Amino acid sequence: MERSRPLARRPLVTLLTAAALAASGLTALTSAARAADADLARNGGFESALDGWTCTAGAVVGAPVRSGTAALEATPAGADNARCAQTVTVKPDSQYTLSGYVRGTYVYLGASGTGTTDVSTWAQSAPDWQRLTTTFRTGPSTTRVTVYTHGWYGTGAYHADDISLTGPGAEAGQPPAVPGGLTTGSVTSTGVALTWSPVPGATGYAVYRDGTRIRTVTGTSTTVTGLTPSTAYAFQVTAVNDAGESARSATVTATTAEHPDGGGSGDLPAHALVGYLHASFANGSGYTRMTDVPDSWDVIDLAFGEPTSVTSGDIRFDRCPDGGPSRSSEAESGGECPNVESDAEFKAAIKAKQAAGKKVLISIGGQNGQVQLTTTAARDKFVSSVSAIIDTYGLDGLDIDFEGHSLSLNADDTDFKNPKTPVIVNLISALKTLKAKYGDDFVLTMAPETFFVQLGYQYYGTGKWGGQDPRAGAYLPVIHALRDDLTLLHVQDYNSGPIMGLDNQYHSMGGADFHIAMTDMLLTGFPVAGDAANVFPPLRPDQVAIGMPASVNAGNGHVSPAEVDKALNCLTRNTDCGSYATHGTWPDLRGLMTWSINWDRLGNWEFMKNFDAYFG
Repeated sequence: MERSRPLARRPLVTLLTAAALAASGLTALTSAARAADADLARNGGFESALDGWTCTAGAVVGAPVRSGTAALEATPAGADNARCAQTVTVKPDSQYTLSGYVRGTYVYLGASGTGTTDVSTWAQSAPDWQRLTTTFRTGPSTTRVTVYTHGWYGTGAYHADDISLTGPGAEAGQPPAVPGGLTTGSVTSTGVALTWSPVPGATGYAVYRDGTRIRTVTGTSTTVTGLTPSTAYAFQVTAVNDAGESARSATVTATTAEHPDGGGSGDLPAHALVGYLHASFANGSGYTRMTDVPDSWDVIDLAFGEPTSVTSGDIRFDRCPDGGPSRSSEAESGGECPNVESDAEFKAAIKAKQAAGKKVLISIGGQNGQVQLTTTAARDKFVSSVSAIIDTYGLDGLDIDFEGHSLSLNADDTDFKNPKTPVIVNLISALKTLKAKYGDDFVLTMAPETFFVQLGYQYYGTGKWGGQDPRAGAYLPVIHALRDDLTLLHVQDYNSGPIMGLDNQYHSMGGADFHIAMTDMLLTGFPVAGDAANVFPPLRPDQVAIGMPASVNAGNGHVSPAEVDKALNCLTRNTDCGSYATHGTWPDLRGLMTWSINWDRLGNWEFMKNFDAYFG
């Protein structure tokens, strides 16, 4: 931890001489020089929420405030020191003063990228508002600096307000010229590649889709994803620099391709009910035979296929034996399977469900089934062993329910679009191989926890400075690589800690708000680890179902049918949204997933009946 250095002692005559010189030189600071200085910090009082700021764990509060009606509150957690920063345009070889007011323990204020010596100052303990100030001079070619505030690891929340950076403003320049040469490249069912010619003096480019600005990039190419199949789109780009934005380029159009069946609906109804069936164990919910699953369930996930060892890739599906011991699951364990059907009866029941238009999948993983495909040999064994299960029971596809430590990211793996970690790369390869083997009718679903998906909005892997949980956001590269093959993503909105939504507020389980915020992130897309240049694109609404516990016994985060309906109303009808404002309305949202069919049966089918009543 940094500590202040004591002032060096100086001879008294030196101090007196310096004071005299300072007094005589006061008039030298002319009014013209003062007029050149300005406060260059944007939204330093946080009156416009976090506009202009990028924060790892910050939010705007109404109290305490030093002035106005708002201030920043940021809470360090784990390896995150709750840094909030903004980049400011400055003038080279110029003097600047950074100041701000803070409250809390070990609160820092600083500037980096100065081109000379980066500076910071801090308050060890500030029970009330305390002013921090520091100065720096920019380097001969420095045009941008980053000002920031942060707390310290293991301490409580800190507050900041009225942050300013005073000094000469940058000289106004000219916006760049209009980009030329905009052309389309590869076009898929959900994406269009764009390229254009570079513009001298441009620091970045803004991309427009159908007249709406959707992203900024630093290079001269990008791929716009998250599009709807068989749909025409119009694209333009502009060039930007510190002086502004150019006019828009000429328009190019592209029509996305038809979506392959396997990555589309999988012949599912417009609104589908997905549930897990305890097929390899029994617990407090009891065993349910396949023939006793009501017709309301459109996708039945057999829980679970598990590996012979964590890194073997050898997946086995052992059905619960008659009268055998129970196996622990995502809920409490206990009970037996005295009424389990024979293999022949089980297979016949699966065929009957399929004849009625239902999909039956093998779900791999679960709470106890840790799967780490660390080698290509494990990858190949995964493909062959999963294929054997699918072929033996005549299943429609595969559900990936990797939890715990199955997926994590190596320290140098920072780009979800180009993963390097073997367990990630090998899983993607294995799933693409299975998809290719079984063709367009293969149903692929995933059931990650919020920690592996939505948490990626704040944290991705170990982070730029290290120290974060390497599992944070680790599902994102898998989802992204397979988005054209993915039938359904149903994140488990349960057994979760608080997660920050796109409103930069934390949302907790227990009501419709959590499901609304978490689902909005999937359907809107979000910058990964707060990086606006690295956005996880939205999924199509027909690819998304909301994961919920069927009852209070099934897992933490159960909500009443009334709260389920509020979440659906908000997301599909834009009503009952409460305090969270969604970024769209999605009547084509696919439906709901629940853990589990067995627990819902024990609860007199409350979850299923509410789904049927809502969607008719």
